[in-house]
Amino acid sequence: MNPYVLTVLLSSLGLGTTLTFASSHWLLAWMGLEVNTLAIIPLMAQHHHPRAVEATTKYFLTQATAAAMILFASTTNAWITGQWDINSMSNPIASTMIITALALKIGLAPMHFWMPEVLQGLDLLTGLILSTWQKLAPLTLIIQTAQAIDPMLLTALGLASTLIGGWGGLNQTQLRKILAYSSIAHMGWMIIVLQYAPQLTLLALLTYIIMTSAAFLTLKISSTTKVSTLAVAWSKNPTLTATTALVLLSLGGLPPLTGFMPKWLILQELTKQNLPLTATIMALAALLSLYFYLRLCYAMTLTMSPNTIPAITPWRTQTTQTSLPLAMFVTMTLGLLPLTPTIMTLVS
Repeated sequence: MNPYVLTVLLSSLGLGTTLTFASSHWLLAWMGLEVNTLAIIPLMAQHHHPRAVEATTKYFLTQATAAAMILFASTTNAWITGQWDINSMSNPIASTMIITALALKIGLAPMHFWMPEVLQGLDLLTGLILSTWQKLAPLTLIIQTAQAIDPMLLTALGLASTLIGGWGGLNQTQLRKILAYSSIAHMGWMIIVLQYAPQLTLLALLTYIIMTSAAFLTLKISSTTKVSTLAVAWSKNPTLTATTALVLLSLGGLPPLTGFMPKWLILQELTKQNLPLTATIMALAALLSLYFYLRLCYAMTLTMSPNTIPAITPWRTQTTQTSLPLAMFVTMTLGLLPLTPTIMTLVS
């Protein structure tokens, strides 16, 4: 892609998210979401592959539906209350429609069906933008409107997302689909604690972005998109394979890695709120996710000859790709757990 066009598109992505962040009026927030959607569509379709075009079309239709619902709900709210302000969502019907539309935008279950299909059709860098940056603006709106939304609805969305995110990834062989289900599960963790401790939602979002960036950039460096290819990655770059296994375990939430921090704090908060059953279901759903991460770790680190591997062993060639962001994200993914007290002091 032409660097000038790429600069314009990435600037528009930043502008759309900033517009939504800075707005207190529903129309301005909606406009920011639309700029965001329209800026990423050329990035998604840039390879002109039929699979990429199909994924782009699915994404556009989903986001257009969600945007129309947001516009309809905010207009309904303004009609009844006379207020366009984001914080004054007093009408329960409009609030429910808004949360449904925003859940569709970020891929919360049961509005998650587009997410694995779209991510599967994209290259890894565009998939990284879709999994991290594109979640920021809708999640900001969810945080702002959370107090007006029925707590049972938020809890149901959170539980459904963690369970479906865990179950959906169990039978996958494509790494991008696994990362999509991982994204759905992590979004569930953020939503479940939103009504009790919004600062924990922000902490979970930050750690999710760090871990997912590390995972996507690792797969990009090793040019891997399938589990069968992952099985022979150790011969190409043993050090990278070792750190990739640790990154995946961090995504699963195992101590002493960074991914344990948000899960630990969220479960602690849920038990403080006298919700032991919810906390138990969340912990069991985390085990489902951990299983498919362990499957990937097994394929990477324990599958070697004399086992028969259905993939050609790649040559160990020097890569020319930039690895500094990868090194930074991997270090943060593996080593931030000891800083938990400091981070909690900053966010609370």
